[in-house]
Amino acid sequence: MSVGGTAAYAGVAGLPPLVARAVGVAERLGFELSCLPEQGRLLAVLATGRRGGVIGETGTGCGVGLAWMCSAVDRSTRLVSVERDPERAAAAADLFRAEPNVTVLTGDWPDLGAHGPFDLLVLDGGGGGKDGTSPADPMRFLTSAGCLVIDDFTPSAAWPPLHDGAVDTARLHWLEHPSLLATEIRTSATASTLVAVRR
Repeated sequence: MSVGGTAAYAGVAGLPPLVARAVGVAERLGFELSCLPEQGRLLAVLATGRRGGVIGETGTGCGVGLAWMCSAVDRSTRLVSVERDPERAAAAADLFRAEPNVTVLTGDWPDLGAHGPFDLLVLDGGGGGKDGTSPADPMRFLTSAGCLVIDDFTPSAAWPPLHDGAVDTARLHWLEHPSLLATEIRTSATASTLVAVRR
């Protein structure tokens, strides 16, 4: 979930219709933490590579990231997303009501575990993706060839990676995780995403 993410869609042309509708829901609810357009495009590419699989997401928000992924796959792909806020979860569930392969849960990120393991897992809200607190276990949540995605990092040219002048231990956790082969992809001048696969 990106600060100012919803506002970043102002003036962006050529959005998939479902993404545009999700942005409209976020605007209506005053939710400003939607994934950035650049991150959405990356999610669409990664989802396309998992057609026919199972995709999971923590932190649905108003469904913008989920809409990018849903727009990139056919109905052979199952998508499950979980959102803690009941109002946002209900709005997102309503947005995807015509998509039989999409499930939006109201709950916390561990609730997603019952719907996996996942071929693609987006840790966007919860799961210790960005704060390092009780991080999700990739061996539990990912299939043997599963891919993990965590956005909203600030690009760092240093090693170890830094954030606000200190070692970014949350990012380092994933980059050095013994069960993952991970890399950082810069999606814009101010944002980067970690993409990892199970070893």
